[in-house]
Amino acid sequence: MRFIIVGYGRVGSRTARLLSTEGHDVVIVDRDEDRLERAAGEGLEGVRGDGADEEALLEAGIEDADAIGAMTPDLNVNFSACLIGAHHGCRTVLRIDEDYREDIYEKYAEDVDEIVYPERLGAAGAKTALLGGDFNVVADIAQDLQLTVLEIPSDSSAVGKRMSELELPATARIYAHGRETEPLTIPLPGTTLEGGDEVAVITEASTIDAVRAALL
Repeated sequence: MRFIIVGYGRVGSRTARLLSTEGHDVVIVDRDEDRLERAAGEGLEGVRGDGADEEALLEAGIEDADAIGAMTPDLNVNFSACLIGAHHGCRTVLRIDEDYREDIYEKYAEDVDEIVYPERLGAAGAKTALLGGDFNVVADIAQDLQLTVLEIPSDSSAVGKRMSELELPATARIYAHGRETEPLTIPLPGTTLEGGDEVAVITEASTIDAVRAALL
């Protein structure tokens, strides 16, 4: 697959390296020449420009990209990049910092495919380590597998089915489930899905489309 990463800072650089390691084509868009040189030294293609500028994204190949990840600390740049990506048919992933209000999350979530919160992920790792767990294990797994949370629409064919009855790919597992407005918990085989439920799924990246088709 081909990805565009806007911003080669702490979050963007690590994301780009993981994707590149897995064999994907990655193009970096950044205004900082030093960061682009660093990316080039790691074998990544780069375009100098503003992620909010469509010309820069066109030069990076937005018309042929599968997805764009807007990972700068600037929310306005990230959102503009995602809107341009959506216009060109890309999947859009927006970085938002933890200190923004919940209503800001909701506002931007309506127009992008996914939102990521680096601080929240870091806090989860710290909590796991403090409790005696090994968050690095989760990070290592996530390099090979895809973890996602899906909301079940009311018209889904999965509504009314028990967990044990769902026709998911052999490599996919539902590891958490929650009713609307309730926290996620580990589901039982007899748990029945309802519209508005959320499910957390872990699967190989190659089968994520089949998982979405079965549940959405």
